[in-house]
Amino acid sequence: MTPQTKNRVALLQFHVTEDKSRNISTARQYITKARKAGARLCVLPECWNSPYATSAFGEYSESLPSVGDDMTSEWGPSTVMLMEMAKSMGMYILGGSVPERSGGKLYNTCLAVNPDGKIVGKHRKVHLFDVDVPGGIRFKESDTLSSGDGATYFDMDDNVENGLGAFNLTTGPAHWELLQRARAVDGQCFVLTASPARASPPKEEMKYPHYSAWGHSTAVSPWGEVIATCDENPNVVLVDLDLDKVSEMRAAIPTCNQKRSDLYELVSGAKRC
Repeated sequence: MTPQTKNRVALLQFHVTEDKSRNISTARQYITKARKAGARLCVLPECWNSPYATSAFGEYSESLPSVGDDMTSEWGPSTVMLMEMAKSMGMYILGGSVPERSGGKLYNTCLAVNPDGKIVGKHRKVHLFDVDVPGGIRFKESDTLSSGDGATYFDMDDNVENGLGAFNLTTGPAHWELLQRARAVDGQCFVLTASPARASPPKEEMKYPHYSAWGHSTAVSPWGEVIATCDENPNVVLVDLDLDKVSEMRAAIPTCNQKRSDLYELVSGAKRC
């Protein structure tokens, strides 16, 4: 096994099926690949344990732990796998997202796990994916999901922003890379995004509607440059982050010093400034 490189990150892009046990097994295999390649952090895609279909979220949902919880309590199989793998591999895992069941509601939720197998971050998706593009795609997460109510941070490095996405063949080619590069420049940080791999439409009718993910898991520098990516097929995207690039960018273009508190107030999310 390759020794861990301090700032090496792995973006895990794999196929998601209607078989939850198979999805968990696949995620386990890809996390192992990431660790063998020397990654300190790996990022899983959105809804990696479930078909990306509003009608499926309830069936695949689990009760998820909170920040500070560990393996001393009983959790669902997706959470157990993330905690076990983080501890056995000695790495941070940003656990993509899975449907969460809580208080009679469903959420699209991401867990961050540290190398001790402890939950250090929990994020419920705030801006649900509700689109109706004429001639393109109609999808409304809000048909079954509720939105979260806050931003999420966890301590590892302060200069990296992670994203998970299951963009489709309409929004993917138009917005996937564009939004990542914009957020990297806006935040003057690295942006890491993991997507499911794209699957061909099934020849036989399945229980849930087919969703074609765009793929193209990507890492973007604070200057807005794509520094690592892949196509739509299964892959482990490895990237070594040069965090000096963050301080260089912020010194060259000091937007943190240009806030106009006389015009607006930043009520949250201003940690880096």
